[in-house]
Parts: sequence; structure tokens; C-alpha cells
Amino acid sequence: MILDKIENQHLYTGLGTKFLKAFEFLNTTNLKEIASGEYPIDGDQLFAIVMEYETTAKSENSFEGHQKYIDLQYVVTGTEQVGVVSRINQTPFEVHKEDDYDLYHSNQAAFFTLDKGMFMIFFPDDLHMPSVYDDQPSTVKKVVIKIAV
Repeated sequence: MILDKIENQHLYTGLGTKFLKAFEFLNTTNLKEIASGEYPIDGDQLFAIVMEYETTAKSENSFEGHQKYIDLQYVVTGTEQVGVVSRINQTPFEVHKEDDYDLYHSNQAAFFTLDKGMFMIFFPDDLHMPSVYDDQPSTVKKVVIKIAV
């Protein structure tokens, strides 16, 4: 897992050309005006999903994990808490192989604040629970870029 501010994106150029293209999308797209939906960047190897939602209580969420894609999650507006725990010794309660996500419960997670202008990168070992509020619900606009492993 990586947690950082967008102005530090240059630190991650060594992760490869897919990450360079992902950051290029974030830098060249009017993210405040773009509508919710899916946007191709490089076929099924790299695409963006733009979403807006209200954060919810931790008890209303589950951890998710992916096998085929790395998630780069960037907050355009709003604030949320995001839980992270390793996939090691975790068992999914739902498996959605065709849609590349499994759902998990865990009491072992660390939670981080993700504010406007920040991003997190989740690798296949990183189970994550986004969309959680701390004190009260918040409206969040986020771009999730799916990067093929």
C-alpha cells in the first residue's frame, strides 16, 4: 500500500509505464467536471472509474481485494477513512472472480485519512475498505484507476 499526495507522484515513476499513464490521466483530465462513469486509458490494461458517493459507517462496509488489478484511488473532493489489512490469513465471505473482487471481514486493519489531493495504491495483497466516515458522512468524488498486474 502507498499513501501520498498527488504532488509527490514523481516518486513513483519507477513503478512502470502504466503508472505513468495513470498519473498522466489524473493530471490532464478536468477531474472536477468529469462525470461519473468508466473511462478507457489503455484497453483492459488501464482504465479509470469516476464515482461520487456519501461515506458510511465502518459497520456498513467490507474489505475488498483484487487479483487482476492494482487500484490507484485518488480523491478529487471530500474526505474518507480507508482501512487496510494484508490478505495473508484472510478468508473471503464473497468471491466475484469475473468482476475481480472478493469481500472480507477483518478486525486487524489500520485506518488512514484520505483527503482531497491524496491517493492510495492498493496491490493485490492489500485488502482495503474505502468510503468510511470518521465523525460524520462526507460527499466524496474519487477516481479509481485500475492497473492490470
